[in-house]
Amino acid sequence: MPSQKILEKKKDKVQVLSEKFKKAKMIVLTEYRGISVEDDTKLRATIRNNGDEYSVVKNSIIAHAAKEAGIEGLDNLEGPTAVVIGYEDYVTPAKAVNDYAKDNEFYTIKAGVMDGKMIEVSEVKKLANLPSKDTLYAMLASALLGNIRNFAVVIDQLRQKQEENA
Repeated sequence: MPSQKILEKKKDKVQVLSEKFKKAKMIVLTEYRGISVEDDTKLRATIRNNGDEYSVVKNSIIAHAAKEAGIEGLDNLEGPTAVVIGYEDYVTPAKAVNDYAKDNEFYTIKAGVMDGKMIEVSEVKKLANLPSKDTLYAMLASALLGNIRNFAVVIDQLRQKQEENA
């Protein structure tokens, strides 16, 4: 039987992870079996550079933390599990994991959680294929500028027509 000290450490881990789950917009659970330390380090760096978080967590801790955070469906995980948590964006955690999984056959997506609700692996992959938030902002700005330019041209043409008629 585990000592009281060990139980307290596990409870603390559950509490900390539960709070992270509650704050997260996107959570992606992966199986990392068979990847090298060098590749794992690169993946962690990519995820951190996006402002997201990556950690390896025991399945029992994940299950208890999910339950405490009100997330259902994470109580039957098997095998080694890494947790990627995105606090600001839905796309970047999914994209980082999905891109990595494409190049590494052993690295697989187990599950996803979006705004506290379980989503299918296929949904995680769909999110991964969306443009990033910055790209979407750039597309929106470009579209708005195009519309403003078109509006200015129409106004100028109307002005010219009125001058000709006057």
